[in-house]
Amino acid sequence: MQGVCGLTYDVSLISLGCPKNLVDSEVMLKIIENNRKYKVVDKLDKANVIIINTCGFIENAKQESINTIIEIGNYKKKGKCKAIIAAGCLAERYNKELMELLPELDAVIGTGDYKNIDCVIDKVLKNEKVILFGNQERVDIEVLDRVINKEAPSMYVKIAEGCDNRCTYCAIPFIRGRFRSRSMENIVKEVYFLARNGIKEIILIAQDTTMYGRDIYGKSKLPELLREISTVEEIEWVRLMYTYPDRFSNELIDVIASEDKVCKYIDMPIQHANDRILKLMGRHITKKEILSLVERLRDRVPNITIRTSLIVGFPGESELDFKELMDFIKEVEFDKLGVFTYSREEGTYAYNMKSQIKDKEKIKRQEIIMEAQMEISLKKNTEFIGKTLKVLTEKYEDGCYYGRCYRDAPEIDGSVCFKSDIHINNGEFCNVLINGATEYDLLGERIK
Repeated sequence: MQGVCGLTYDVSLISLGCPKNLVDSEVMLKIIENNRKYKVVDKLDKANVIIINTCGFIENAKQESINTIIEIGNYKKKGKCKAIIAAGCLAERYNKELMELLPELDAVIGTGDYKNIDCVIDKVLKNEKVILFGNQERVDIEVLDRVINKEAPSMYVKIAEGCDNRCTYCAIPFIRGRFRSRSMENIVKEVYFLARNGIKEIILIAQDTTMYGRDIYGKSKLPELLREISTVEEIEWVRLMYTYPDRFSNELIDVIASEDKVCKYIDMPIQHANDRILKLMGRHITKKEILSLVERLRDRVPNITIRTSLIVGFPGESELDFKELMDFIKEVEFDKLGVFTYSREEGTYAYNMKSQIKDKEKIKRQEIIMEAQMEISLKKNTEFIGKTLKVLTEKYEDGCYYGRCYRDAPEIDGSVCFKSDIHINNGEFCNVLINGATEYDLLGERIK
């Protein structure tokens, strides 16, 4: 912090939660960078203002956000910190409660107000208390001027905001608002900008990417968007996340199969395999339809990697329902799989459902599925021994390079650990001969 005439304040930001939250954090950082009164700093003990972009999706995420706010409060006592701001989903959902229960906070701004971050900083530095929320659907989703992580070769591109699916367990619709697509022109423009700045992999995200375009174009435009992005010369990989199985069209499958730059990788949460539980969850698909889709994907896209996520312990999930889910997982053998225990969220339809299941039983069921998935994952990874994969290098550590092949999304899936006789820069692609495998990672050696 400088003198009064040319006042400059140091600002630091902590981003919690999902990649969609990370994009919002990058936008806030760019706004702060563009304001001459502020300077972004990495070290929290050097910051005059600390922003926590919170997650409020499930109970564990909420607790992490609250614990982080309390911990950061200590910097007011021992550091240079003058003000603490909570942004994001938790701030949107529990705005006034947070300000009342956490005296460390000076401001709370929701998911529709993060672009006012510089104005909020101005106010808290004048000792004003600020609460902004309830403007989710007013946020300008077309402008995404954001900081670029020069150390990472991949970046997320948010193609839509909000959600209309109304799954009975999910609070996202009243945290993030209704589904709103960005224009294709704006998205492609952003991809060109990222490509010019050295980004090699684009990862498309939204609450439901398969819904993209229906609200502004009258039909899904995701296949066309994938084709457009694939024409950007500098981009080598395009990865698709958060697809919904009930909206997976044949046209989308054809694009994934035919476009070389589109990774043969699908993130497709199914949540369950019992038809009764799926209906209670508000999911508009059956076990038979899920199985049919998986078969079509594997038939038409050779070597495709399918990641899914499940919820165990949903209200009313019996032992027989859980066994059916287990049998389905063993039958299908998803390449990648994550399991969440059901989180009872206020305001959702499932919150008041009868037959709520005890946490101990939820955790037990989660562990049983993950143990089975570890065996499946090891089997799948072992099949790649002796094969050569294209790997995007991300770091060098303890004598080994680490990167990802098309089968791995960053910070979600595993990695490829490999040796090389020559130096490889971060963001560089190379061919790696796979000679070993663990449950989640591949091991190999760079070849020419």
